[in-house]
Amino acid sequence: MACNTAVLPARIGANSVNNTEEKAPQLYAAREPIFPRDVKGKFRTFKWALLIVSLGIYYLSPWIRWDRGPNLPDQAILIDLAGRRFYFFMIEIWPHEFYFIAGLLIMAGLGLFLFTSALGRVWCGYTCPQTIWTDLFILTERWIEGDRNARVRLWKSKWDLKKWRLRLFKWFVWLLIGVGTGGAWVFYFADAPTLAVDLVTLNAPAVAYITIAVATVTTVLFGGFAREQICIYMCPWPRIQAAMMDEETLTVGYREWRGEPRGKPRKNDTEEKGDCIDCMACVNVCPTGIDIREGQQLECITCALCIDACDEIMERIGKPRGLIDYLALSDEPAEREGVPPRAIWQHALRPRTIMYTVLWAVVGLGLVVALFIRPDIDMTVSPIRNPTFVTLSDGTIRNTYDVRLRNKHGDDRAFDISVGADSGLTLLLEGQEVNSVVVPANETLLQRVYVTAPKGSAPATSDRTEFRLWVEDEIGDERVNTDTVFNGREK
Repeated sequence: MACNTAVLPARIGANSVNNTEEKAPQLYAAREPIFPRDVKGKFRTFKWALLIVSLGIYYLSPWIRWDRGPNLPDQAILIDLAGRRFYFFMIEIWPHEFYFIAGLLIMAGLGLFLFTSALGRVWCGYTCPQTIWTDLFILTERWIEGDRNARVRLWKSKWDLKKWRLRLFKWFVWLLIGVGTGGAWVFYFADAPTLAVDLVTLNAPAVAYITIAVATVTTVLFGGFAREQICIYMCPWPRIQAAMMDEETLTVGYREWRGEPRGKPRKNDTEEKGDCIDCMACVNVCPTGIDIREGQQLECITCALCIDACDEIMERIGKPRGLIDYLALSDEPAEREGVPPRAIWQHALRPRTIMYTVLWAVVGLGLVVALFIRPDIDMTVSPIRNPTFVTLSDGTIRNTYDVRLRNKHGDDRAFDISVGADSGLTLLLEGQEVNSVVVPANETLLQRVYVTAPKGSAPATSDRTEFRLWVEDEIGDERVNTDTVFNGREK
């Protein structure tokens, strides 16, 4: 990986280059650790709030209870792999309703396109799990080892007793965070209180311990050690985002026309300086170690911490805030002439963002409608094709079907199965004296069904005749039907 000279001031251990000697370009450079400085400001405060809310939702959601009745789990959010069900408060998703999950994924993608086209990589900078957990790991590192300067000194120091003590304690805290992260993840797949007791008493399934171990290792590795490397080298989104952005997109940028030429003002200096005093505050707070003054870069996650750092310096030296800010390229010519930038809504409301919003709303509305109109009973019909039909000794033609009945109610229900009255066909359930079968609450039942055409009533002109199979709930009078095919005809 090539080392960008724009990021060298923020990284520790950057080797100086002797300009008098020509060196062959290196295809690989070892990672140089980044120690972001603490900063205060509106964007940092907003990020702390998002971190608390996001982690709170992740860690606490499995413990929320939701009463669904005597035959259903009372965990509000549960991915029940054994029962092949997904529960989200009052919503219950069955395996054949996976289109709801697909719709949510489509909405997530459209939402990502929408926010990226309007505000750049706000997902990466504020709500991406990698960003959230990296902030949490950096917070614990800062709490144990100190702020940027203290961590730099510790990194450069020899491995003495103090360094071992601080590092081991930091790694131990990181390990606790990783275990908590993996533990919270498995609670989404089983009843949380029961699984917690089983985990402590070593009675949980082996897959639970393996999952926690894998999640712990990846959390510590990604959030504690790899950090910005995940965003720069592993995540594909930085390579894709350019297709979502244009000159109207608001993203973090540096007002070069106001800040240059940069440098600290000195006595007897005849050169007029810009507002940037080259204090490196924007670089020292960057979690990926870049210099935003070098322009838009793939490594920038648009976390806006450089805005807080620069605004703090501008206030100290009596200069206007906003040297680094959310900017749109289309405003640059006007701002160079001293014209104020346009309002945020003027950048946000444009054909691209309107199109994404409309598509997002259409998919969301479609999912809501589909959720409320879906029936509480359902069935699928599979004709048995080996053989497709049989002719009995009395000339009756018989077809066999496997009918899968779904009862989404919270109690057992008796379902009547019948064929259309005008079809001339008769129906018989295997193992049942009547054409009715009881389906347990929130379960599916596979029932073998025989459909026959008595001699003289079978089709005489076609080998395939469509007919309709009906299922009716005896209690709620709800009915569903499926069209299928009767095979065979009289000779």
